[in-house]
Amino acid sequence: MRIEMPQKRKKYDREFREGAVRIVEETNKPIAQVARDLGVNEGTLGNWVQRARAAREGHGELSKDDYEELKRLRAEVAELRMERDVLKRSVVLWVKEATK
Repeated sequence: MRIEMPQKRKKYDREFREGAVRIVEETNKPIAQVARDLGVNEGTLGNWVQRARAAREGHGELSKDDYEELKRLRAEVAELRMERDVLKRSVVLWVKEATK
């Protein structure tokens, strides 16, 4: 009976990982085929692709509900800024009147 030592894990730099993911997405080739071509484990490349897609989903376009809420919040911020400025001016006037 022969016991084999596990192979040392390879470390891939960020550029290589991003390039591999780009190949999968731009060529629409199966992950397994691209992994074989690059000499990378299929599961490893699959994880890279999955992470890249998940990261992109967080930076995608806004849904209609998100857009409506953003519009509402921007209007509210504008109103609050205007109220703040009015209060600042009234405090200045009040201080001037009090120091006469």
